[in-house]
Order: sequence, then structure tokens, then C-alpha cells
Amino acid sequence: MNPFEKLLGEKAILLADGATGTTFFGLGLQSGDAPELWNVDFPERVALHYQAFVDAGSDLVLTNSFGGTRYRLKLHQAESRVGELNIAAATILREVADNCDREVIVAGSMGPTGEILAPLGDLQSEDAISAFAEQALALEQGGADVIWIETMSSQEEVEYAVRGAQQTALPIVFTMSFDTNGRTMMGVGAEDMMKLNHRLGVHACGTNCGIGASEVVAAILNMQASKPADGDDPILVAKANCGIPEFIDGEIHYNGTPEIMARYATMARDAGARIVGGCCGTSPEHVAAMRHALDNTEPGPVPSIDDVERELGTVTRGAHAQASGQHEVQTRGSSRRRRRR
Repeated sequence: MNPFEKLLGEKAILLADGATGTTFFGLGLQSGDAPELWNVDFPERVALHYQAFVDAGSDLVLTNSFGGTRYRLKLHQAESRVGELNIAAATILREVADNCDREVIVAGSMGPTGEILAPLGDLQSEDAISAFAEQALALEQGGADVIWIETMSSQEEVEYAVRGAQQTALPIVFTMSFDTNGRTMMGVGAEDMMKLNHRLGVHACGTNCGIGASEVVAAILNMQASKPADGDDPILVAKANCGIPEFIDGEIHYNGTPEIMARYATMARDAGARIVGGCCGTSPEHVAAMRHALDNTEPGPVPSIDDVERELGTVTRGAHAQASGQHEVQTRGSSRRRRRR
């Protein structure tokens, strides 16, 4: 059995990692530089980043390959180095994971191409699929356990990324970024995403990034309530930004504290997520607090949208309206399940 599937079978909740860019800026990455080049130029720094999240308690860590397609690397005159850079990203993490005394999943990160898809833009479907396949195969060769497609906005690009990833033998996860009234930049809502997941048949789906922890938990509530009625029960992923970004002395800082991220982790779990982690601004310190909270707090009832806002902050109107309506349905369903027992 694949290690990712095996660990999901053994544990109720998997804790993912936090931010990559935030950590690398602290290690010397300059704005505008490609983090993927560090996999070859500064592998020891990449290993330090991976190790910090393993030490914080992450069960699953993403490779430093978010911008690893030929299209993103072309911005840095490195489009011919897709194989080299992605293999290195996974190989470094594979070594860190293998030296740990517990199972740590190597998740091969693939982000958007940054191109506009036809017919609105020039990127044809077959070229997008080819680019994602090239990256996914390199991540598999480097030792990835799962292909992790993240921060997507359009259903079409998710589908092309999945079709590319299906050229490997690995499980596939995708996450979309809900940041505008409960929808992605391209207008995809939680219900749309769940229908897409059902059609694609991948191993897990969910949300990352967006505009903060409260919005991510609201999105999980909406996904949970939008599951197909045919008994399909997909594994949901929550990977929230560490609060809201603020400019302080010319630099971006996220206002989420370890205490807030710990509360977010337990609320995301109670809302229905089985893989919980952080995104932008989430440090190993935040992840360690999330680990402690998940390990030492018993699962609770499904939170209401009012609970989410009280504990984590405001939710945009569109997401609020969806989640408010969905919570009553979930609560009734939970009551019926309890009575049947």
C-alpha cells in the first residue's frame, strides 16, 4: 500500500506543514527569486526547512516545487531544468523523511502554471497536461509519496493537473484557494469543487491559502455539506494562511498567533477535515502548537459559522451564507446518525 494511503488508514488526522516562502525569506531568499533553484544551489537550506516542520510534528511535508512547471521556471530561464529541480526537491525531503523515526509523507507540490488557458489565453489543454505530467513524473522519480496539486482557481487547470499527475502511479490531492466570498478567483464554489472531485476521483481535495483561517473552516463546512449523496466520502484538506498579512517596516507579516492556529486546527478537524496544515505565514512554531492541540483536544461537535467567527474572525458574506445554511443540514444529519446508533 502507498505510504500516504497507509497513514490515512492508521490516523484519524494528518498534520501537514506550513509556509515555504515565509521560511525561505528568513533563510535569505530575495523577493522575485525562484525557491525551486535552491533545491540545487542551497540544498542544505531546503533540508533545514523540511526538517523544521518534521521536528514540529508534521505527518506530511510538501516539496519545494510549487513553481516547478516549465512555464513558471521559464520566468527564471530554467524551463529546461524541470526534471533536475523537481527530482532534487523530492530527493532532499525523501532523505529527511527516511531519517525520521516515524512515517513522514513526501507530498510533491505542483502549483498553477501562471498561464491563461485557451480559449481566453494561449495555453492549450494538451500543453498544460504535458507540463504537469513532466513535473509529476520528476517528483515521483525523486521519491514523492503523493502528488499534491495546490492553490488552484479554475476547474480546467485542476483537471489538466490531475490528468498530468495520473501519468504517475501515485495518489493525487488537489486544493483550491477560496478567497472571494467563498469562491475562487475564477468563481468556483465549494459545491462546484466537490462535484469536480467526484468526477475526477482523486484521493483527497480541499482548500489552501485564501484569506485566513476562518474562511478555510467555513469552506470545509461547505464542502462537507456538498458531498455527493451516493455515499462517496472524500478526504478533505484544510491548509489556512496564518491570519491576515500586514505590512510592517516594509515587510509582510501574518497576524496569526500559535494559539489561534491551534484553535483553527481543532475547528477544521471538527468541521470535517482529515488533513490539516498551514499556508502562508505558518511557521514551525505554529505547526507545533497545532500538533499539541490536535493530540490533546478531543474531537468536538461540528462548529457553526457563529462559532468560527467568534473563535477565528469574520467570514466573507458569500461563505457565511453558504455555511450558515449548510450547518443546519449537517447538524440534523449528525442527530439522525446518533439516533441510528
